[in-house]
Formats: sequence, C-alpha cells, structure tokens
Amino acid sequence: MRKSAPEDLPDPIDRHVGTRIRGRRVGLRISQTKLGQAIGVTFQQIQKYESGSNRVGASNLFKISQALDVDVSFFFDGIKKENSYEGDYMQQGLSEGPAPSFDVGPLNSRESFDLLHNYFRIPDPTIRKRLFQLVRTLAVPDI
Repeated sequence: MRKSAPEDLPDPIDRHVGTRIRGRRVGLRISQTKLGQAIGVTFQQIQKYESGSNRVGASNLFKISQALDVDVSFFFDGIKKENSYEGDYMQQGLSEGPAPSFDVGPLNSRESFDLLHNYFRIPDPTIRKRLFQLVRTLAVPDI
C-alpha cells in the first residue's frame, strides 16, 4: 500500500519522476512545447508531469524516455525508500540482504546536464575520449 499524501499535494514519487523529466529536458535544452509535441501532449500537460500534479502513464513515460534519450529507469533513480511503499516486505525489498543506497547527488544538477550535453556535442570521438580521460585523471578518487 502506498503512503498517502494529502489530497492537495502531489505524491512524492510523481514529484520525483517529474523533477527527473524536467532536469533531463532542461539539460538537453528542449522546451516543454517541443517535448509535448514529440509525445503527443500539450506543453501544459508536460508542466503538470514535471510538477508531479499529474501522473505520467507508462506509455507516455516510455515516449518521454525515447524523446529524452534515457532509459525509463532514469526517472526512478534516487527514489528514497521512505517515499515509496509501506509494509516491511516492501521497505526491505524482496532480497535477503539490505539493498545498497543510491544517492543521485550532483547528477541531477543543471551543471551535470550541461556538461553531458556539451560533451556529446563534441564531434570527434578521439577528442571526447581524451577529455573523458583528463576529467578522470583530475577527479578526486572515491574513498
């Protein structure tokens, strides 16, 4: 059973999915109108999806994933367990051990989307690979 949100507030999962849609769309510099046209809905409907006030159906979520060039699972990355479902079996999942947590952190920032957008606009794959290696070299290693 899903935790219930007050009637006038969007469900936390719908808000999360909407935030992920908006972040990816903005990162790719795609307007709400253009995304709406790509999936066959109005820009107002895209606004409602992004705010979480309207739930995105499975078929439209699939179309959005295609238009934004991501896997459908992208929209659910980073959902915290406390925002999902009630019941011990759902809180722990069906696995025998604890599931590793996944923190989206800076991956959902405008800077990350801009970086990826511009990285993939580099036409020469050799230059892209060198830039990737440079960034990896400069980065502080995970401890």
